[in-house]
Amino acid sequence: MSNNMDRKTFLSYLGTGAAALAVASAGLGTLEGKASAATGNANHLFGFKTNKVSGYFDPITPSKEDKLIVPKNFKYDVVAAYGDVINPAGEKFGSGADYNAFFPIKDSSTRGLLVTNHEYTTIFQLGPVGDAMTAEQLHSNLYNQGMSVTEVYRDEDGTWKLDPTSAYARRINGYTTFQLTGPAKGIPALKNATTAQGTFANCSGGVTLWNTVLSCEENFAETAAASKLTDTHYGWVVEVDPFDKTYLKKHTALGRFNHENTAMGLAADGRVVVYMGDDKKDACVYKFISKGKYNASAGRFNSALLEEGTLYVANLKSGKWAPVTLDEVKKSKTYAEKSDVQKKFASLGDVVTYCQEAALLVGGTPTDRPEDIEISPFDNTVFIAHTNNDNHGNIHGHITRIFEANNDLGALEFDFEIFAAGGRQSGFSSPDNLAFDSNGNLWVVTDISSSSQNKGVHKSFMNNGLFVIPTSGSAKGKALQFASAPTDSELTGPFFTPDESTLFLSVQHPGENTSDLSKPTSLWPHRQGDKIARCGVVAISGFKL
Repeated sequence: MSNNMDRKTFLSYLGTGAAALAVASAGLGTLEGKASAATGNANHLFGFKTNKVSGYFDPITPSKEDKLIVPKNFKYDVVAAYGDVINPAGEKFGSGADYNAFFPIKDSSTRGLLVTNHEYTTIFQLGPVGDAMTAEQLHSNLYNQGMSVTEVYRDEDGTWKLDPTSAYARRINGYTTFQLTGPAKGIPALKNATTAQGTFANCSGGVTLWNTVLSCEENFAETAAASKLTDTHYGWVVEVDPFDKTYLKKHTALGRFNHENTAMGLAADGRVVVYMGDDKKDACVYKFISKGKYNASAGRFNSALLEEGTLYVANLKSGKWAPVTLDEVKKSKTYAEKSDVQKKFASLGDVVTYCQEAALLVGGTPTDRPEDIEISPFDNTVFIAHTNNDNHGNIHGHITRIFEANNDLGALEFDFEIFAAGGRQSGFSSPDNLAFDSNGNLWVVTDISSSSQNKGVHKSFMNNGLFVIPTSGSAKGKALQFASAPTDSELTGPFFTPDESTLFLSVQHPGENTSDLSKPTSLWPHRQGDKIARCGVVAISGFKL
């Protein structure tokens, strides 16, 4: 394959669906708008309305440098970094930048609201932590996690910047009050609460069909315990409206676990389907199917669809989606034999609250850290990043692809394949977040832990990176590296503008291995006079339209 990689030559391995066959026979040049109409996905997640991610890039080689490296003819601007003031009230951009979602203002691809998740804090926010956090550290920990809504724009010189005068910009964090919805609202397991204080451990997320953000609470237990907050109020999917600061919900019908992200689409009959990963070793893959049907004209009122429906867990051995319901839990042998299990699961609210245990009781298959899940904009196949699981010898992870029966996201039977396996043969290790561009290219960021980078079997991969994976031809399944991350960091949250001229990307936890603030292992983004590393979001440009 040519070193000058034309991304329009990356045909997706599309399977046998009718839309796929039409695409394969007609060529990518005819795709604009057609596959979008043929599928029910939240297509703006993939920039699928435009078919304009073309351009060329020369794949880079792995690097150990404390730099964010992109291909020649591309550049990046640091749009926001930890500690930057984001609005007139003086609120500051948080820590552990992860998922990004761009919402155009007046249909612009050069000005809009950027929603960014903040997953966790490091020594750069807290300083050295003793046996327990001080009151100041506890405050910083809650304040710097959660989410940021910022207004960003590209100026006349083509540079992306943060607008600190924005009326929309705000922080959503461990102090923000959320309304609880769904079957766990007000139940004893949640201390009869109908609201919850704060969101934190916000990892990845997704955009709804009605243009709100779903943010996922992942490794929440430590923060909840440190701040003496009710554990069961966290581990949910959070919904916010970037343009309406009063709109704040936690949807308990989607289950409580170590959520990575959401991927929303439509079943053939119009019901909303939400796929979710549980980022934990030996954890399961889920999907929620709403009871009611999506009505495009109802706008944000469609959010009520996330309050009532059925949660399912994947049984990979049988190729079936098992309902995670009270009736199914009661059918399990464990429930019949153990009184403590009977007491724990007294209602559907209990089932979704203790979802990880319930999923195994009904036959869910433990897998290797299912992180990001995305729905192909071409053919409704579902891609899952299984990051790794050293308990099973799966050191480099793999990407699983699910084929729903009859190409229907609402189906209860499926088949699957290992689309790509991490390792020397493919050029990447530990896939994490996934994204599609409008040509069906699969963009993958990796999550080799900072303690494993540049060591042992991970030496050849060097720092974490961003990759594009060809899905046909002689190089199918091998990763072409587009970016290399700074020291100790990972790249997260890839998200294109609608015209796909800009790719937003987070640089998370640079310098994470720092134990002495006088000797940081990274100083990215290398601001003049700065003595700490700062996570942040960059805007990468250089894509040819």
